[in-house]
Amino acid sequence: MIGHTLFELNFGRHLWKGDLIIKTGMSKLEKFLKELQGSWGVAKKSMKIAKEAMKRQFNKKRRNPQGLKVGNNMWLKTKYIHLN
Repeated sequence: MIGHTLFELNFGRHLWKGDLIIKTGMSKLEKFLKELQGSWGVAKKSMKIAKEAMKRQFNKKRRNPQGLKVGNNMWLKTKYIHLN
């Protein structure tokens, strides 16, 4: 959810300073849990969309000059690999 803090997504309320007494009944608790699960779903969806957008942006300037493909065999030069 855009515009909400992580605290709000985790606890379903805004972070307040000082004492805050909350009286909840079972019906309020069930409603709270459903809203919390909905918030998590929206947050996951937003993170997935952001991840795909970052991947597209990164791959715009990415190229494969050697024409390498997954599964190709290559030789590895060990000149810069330091092992104990």
